[in-house]
Amino acid sequence: MDRILLVEDEQSIREPVKLNLELEGYEVVTASTGKKALKAIKEQHFDLLILDVMLPEVDGFQITEQVRLTNEQVPIIMVTAKSDGADRILGLKKGADDYLAKPFQLEELLLRVDKLLIRSKGTENASTEFIEFGLNKVNFNTYEAETPRGPINLTKKEAMLLKLLVDRKNEVVSRQQILQSVWGYDVYPSTRTIDNFILSFRKYFEEEPKEPKFFQSVRGVGYKFVSPKERSASEAVIG
Repeated sequence: MDRILLVEDEQSIREPVKLNLELEGYEVVTASTGKKALKAIKEQHFDLLILDVMLPEVDGFQITEQVRLTNEQVPIIMVTAKSDGADRILGLKKGADDYLAKPFQLEELLLRVDKLLIRSKGTENASTEFIEFGLNKVNFNTYEAETPRGPINLTKKEAMLLKLLVDRKNEVVSRQQILQSVWGYDVYPSTRTIDNFILSFRKYFEEEPKEPKFFQSVRGVGYKFVSPKERSASEAVIG
């Protein structure tokens, strides 16, 4: 189920939009201020963001800027009450994918959401099934890997975590996001479990596990996979 963050300070707009998105089968998290939105983005993974421009504390432009520092892929729809094109141009420059002016028809918003999610899933479908980095080769279909220390077989959870990090290459992934994506909502292991998985990855794939190049820690947040020269057998360029 796709998870959408809806950021809107007007309850009269927020609630009907949330309801209609949920009726379409989406999971919807709402925020009424920019600060609450940034907190949610830090703690959770979202498949799409709907941002009102005029928000208390932190506006939609600032949220978009913050998101694009670490995540270039998540689709963003910006909504504004201003009728001129200045906000639209600024929003697109900041990194928004689409723009909608108030008042808008719910059907139009739903169509735009659907279109952006389809496009983003096209990118995901082109993501990694086989990857090479450094002296390592990993096949995510068979869970088999070739490493400097010889061939290994990954567990399903190891493969899921590795693929999550690889698909979000150079992006910091929080422990909370890892828990939600790999373990789901019902069973949360200790965050120490994630740390142990990363330690295992370093033993498997790093030439110097104590000086990791690929699996880097971001203190107080989580981890990121760094591989500028990554080559993927199923890699595609989306224009």
